Amino acid sequence: MKKTATVDTDVMKSAVVAQRRGTEQDGAAATTLMQDAYRQLEEMIVTAQLAPGEVVSEAILSRRIGIGTTPTREALHRLSREYLVQIMPRRGVVVTPVDVGLQFQVLETRREVDRLIARSAAQRATAAERQSIAALAKAIEDTVAHSDVRAFLRLDAQRSRCVASSARNSVAADIATTLHSVSRRFWFCHLRDDQQLLDTARLHLAVAKAVVLGDAEAAGEASDELIDYMLAFAKATLPGASNPGR
Repeated sequence: MKKTATVDTDVMKSAVVAQRRGTEQDGAAATTLMQDAYRQLEEMIVTAQLAPGEVVSEAILSRRIGIGTTPTREALHRLSREYLVQIMPRRGVVVTPVDVGLQFQVLETRREVDRLIARSAAQRATAAERQSIAALAKAIEDTVAHSDVRAFLRLDAQRSRCVASSARNSVAADIATTLHSVSRRFWFCHLRDDQQLLDTARLHLAVAKAVVLGDAEAAGEASDELIDYMLAFAKATLPGASNPGR
């Protein structure tokens, strides 16, 4: 009886462990699906494949990206927190308008957060992270050379996440993620020529290169220069203004 009880207990423990592992795997898969849905939808909104003011539904978006409704819904709620969509209960999802006033507020906040991230990343990034950032910088240079704006945005978003992760400050990283999508969409919707692409890429790459070199002071200065340019870019979209650098 004792032996049987011991065997039964072992079986029960094994079952509990297997169930826990299965739950963890299911949770990881669900998270991955949500992240995939988020990145697809975020890119579609940033690059105006989903136009400002467009009304869509979870079901339509789910079919369009080939991911189930639950992760698609979770992705949309995240995009709502990032000012890119407005969820209207029982009516659908509205892509928010591109708003220069919001862009100014975003850039004011980004100046402080991005500087902190850039400086911290330059000080704290591991050798492997610096290699990853350097590789992304090289890939960005290649896309800019071919005037591939969508590829530039995709790779620069990866670079931004990598730099933020290497800063070892999850609070700052979360804030930056929330704000950067707004800035990227504003920039994409007002981009006029290759020179603006080159200027923007050069400034982003300056931040990346300073982080790779471990130069915190240069990283902070490069971050400020990028925000200065983005402010000038935003101001140039106002009536009667000229393009930045012209």
